Amino acid sequence: MNSKTNWTRALSLLVVGAVCLAFTLSMTAQVQTKTSTTGQKASIVTKVDRGEVVYVSGNDLVVKMEDGTIRHFANVPESFTATVDGKQVGVHDLKPGMKLQRTVTTTRVSKVITTVKTVTGKVWMVQPPNTVILTLEDGKNQQFKIPNNQKFNIDGQMVDAWGLKKGMTISATKVVETPLDVISQTRNVTGSSPPPPPPPPPVDAPILVVEEAPAPVQVAQAPAELPKTGSELPLIGFLGLLSLASSLGLRTVRKCL
Repeated sequence: MNSKTNWTRALSLLVVGAVCLAFTLSMTAQVQTKTSTTGQKASIVTKVDRGEVVYVSGNDLVVKMEDGTIRHFANVPESFTATVDGKQVGVHDLKPGMKLQRTVTTTRVSKVITTVKTVTGKVWMVQPPNTVILTLEDGKNQQFKIPNNQKFNIDGQMVDAWGLKKGMTISATKVVETPLDVISQTRNVTGSSPPPPPPPPPVDAPILVVEEAPAPVQVAQAPAELPKTGSELPLIGFLGLLSLASSLGLRTVRKCL
């Protein structure tokens, strides 16, 4: 007896499972969905950053920004490109002193996506306020979950789940509006190389040589007169010695004569 009861329960579960599976498979085919996009509004924001390359090694880049701040860009991707003096260059082609300008354009498009789902069928069973089973146009039954505050159009009158009766033909519509912002960015890096150093002067150009003038030499001048502290005694002695020598010379001359 128990074995027969178990077989009956198992068969009932299989039937219920098959019915639920049929509901699931037919749901997509019977519900009509329309999607539309409205209210597209675009806003564009442009940001410009300027700076000068102060250091580059491998994929590491250090830039001095226009406001004086130092920014380190580590692991610059190999796909990085910049237009410098009209030529496309990569991170390994950057040199200290190059001027870079990065322009970032951000475009934001605001959309409203409206999804409308409609279904029409005859009420086969209703379990308010959450569930209703409808017999659709193809003769199959399909179970639906009733959303909160859902209204049904029955012969031009709007009723809720409690107003549904078996055999009623209903048409239900579900409208979902989803705001969506689509953001896209474009980056453009341009730059210029530092000016070349000035060329050396030509060989035949005159070279300015600075010569130092000799320093003036001061010559000491003898005083015009003896100092007041000088004495005439040496001069008198010299005259006396000269007179003595003269007299001795005259005496010698006389003896010889």
